[in-house]
Amino acid sequence: MNARPMRLPPAFRVPLAASALALTAHVAPAGTWLPGLRRRCLPSLAGLGHPCHIALTFDDGPDPRSTPHFLRVLDQLSTRATFFVLGDSLLRHPELGRDIVGRGHELAVHGWTHSRPWLPTVVRDTREVSRAAEAVQRISGVRPLWYRPPYGILTGGRWAAAQRSGLRPVLWSAWGRDWTEGATPEGVLATVRSGLRGGGTVLLHDADLSASGRWRPALAMLPEMIGGLRAEGLTVGPLVDHGLTPLRRVG
Repeated sequence: MNARPMRLPPAFRVPLAASALALTAHVAPAGTWLPGLRRRCLPSLAGLGHPCHIALTFDDGPDPRSTPHFLRVLDQLSTRATFFVLGDSLLRHPELGRDIVGRGHELAVHGWTHSRPWLPTVVRDTREVSRAAEAVQRISGVRPLWYRPPYGILTGGRWAAAQRSGLRPVLWSAWGRDWTEGATPEGVLATVRSGLRGGGTVLLHDADLSASGRWRPALAMLPEMIGGLRAEGLTVGPLVDHGLTPLRRVG
């Protein structure tokens, strides 16, 4: 005899269907993490801007052990960049945040902490993104324009949180994979250049959450990367000069 499949009573089926729909709406936008999909379907999310400009961006700081080294090298190269900062780190090192802005760089929001919220947490996402944006504005004196979630995981909750804070989500079109174990300056540079074209946005890291010094290869290759891009007739600078349109604040 074949066993009949178990069927849930209607009272259980409706809440389960609603929960599944909510989870799908939350997680599905995170598919934009895939670079091919992002470049083809959402070029502005991939940070594709003016074809003669390269947007240089850094994630995960500020960190007094590493960020000042990047600021020094960028000064030597007369280059400005966008730093996507964590609100918790910025609050612990406000003087470093002010130094970043004082040197002509741009601060943007990377979140409050470096978390992976796969489950729907819309209220928490809204609170933390708003809190980070307020910290950036209070410390820098300038309202931030851009948001990049940790790991590039742009869930529905994070997308809504960014909209609520008037932040435009921007991921990247080329990265160096500079956080990986065994990364070298030559390898980071080759990885960046393999996917970089005019109008692209570069993702690197000015801090190392594991405190193992993995930011050093990215720092070491900066002069060659920026010099090579300039030799090709491209300018290198922050997202504010990249030709992307900021959002208007909601509410």
